[in-house]
Amino acid sequence: MATIEIDNGSGFCFGVVTAIRKAEEELSKSGQLYCLGDIVHNGREVERLKAMGLKTIDHEKFSTLTHAKVLLRAHGEPPETYETARKNHIEIIDATCPVVLRLQKKIRNEYDRRENEQIVIYGKNGHAEVVGLVGQTKGNAIVIESLEDAKKLDFTKGICLYSQTTKSLDEFCKIINYIKEHISAEVPFQYHDTICRQVANRIPNIRAFAASHDLIFFVSGKKSSNGKILFNECKQVNANSHLIDNASEIDPTLLGGVNSIGICGATSTPKWLMEEVSMKLHEILQNT
Repeated sequence: MATIEIDNGSGFCFGVVTAIRKAEEELSKSGQLYCLGDIVHNGREVERLKAMGLKTIDHEKFSTLTHAKVLLRAHGEPPETYETARKNHIEIIDATCPVVLRLQKKIRNEYDRRENEQIVIYGKNGHAEVVGLVGQTKGNAIVIESLEDAKKLDFTKGICLYSQTTKSLDEFCKIINYIKEHISAEVPFQYHDTICRQVANRIPNIRAFAASHDLIFFVSGKKSSNGKILFNECKQVNANSHLIDNASEIDPTLLGGVNSIGICGATSTPKWLMEEVSMKLHEILQNT
């Protein structure tokens, strides 16, 4: 029978761990709590906390609340969210990741200090973290999602470049090099490597893990930006890598003829979910 291994390096990053701990602490006291957006990009974990009393709301609902308690997840929020909370007497439980908070402060200071320069953020348009970052510039930052987007920047104006914390370091470096080659010599170009090493440092480890097994099940919510990056890294070194949301998505036909199966996941994937996948695989193998 094939061996099954769970990657020890996979699972929640410290920012997500902190957010979930704060939610659980409040729920254990009051039995109910609002969360602005999904606390983590993993549907199963969201459902687990919902059963404990966590209610996910959007910004429209948030704006109508008064005298309530609301948790802000690790991704962070723009300044307007805090202003709404102040006006509506909403108590904020702030679980914004410290890495994201530092990045927000850097961008805000840069925006306040410099004029006639483009604040550029390499990230995913509409992603919760990016919305919070753009908010530090009163909506004036330019978001680029790829090298192709970077080519459309105005290279006659100064550029100050940042990155969403969970983006690919390799892609970020390509963008930096392209701007260096094309920006006018008369204007400044500054770039700040703001990619979280909790994510970036997982890449060599997860590549080695994926390469050491015949079959890989990468467990991640479909909305996880970090999950897409890490799954692609698995796929590059092991073509027999498959993205699943939970144990019910395991395709038993993939198990034939393999000697070792690896289970890994994103920074938003709970360990208990990977363990469920492992148990399901053991069950399938024992019955075949």
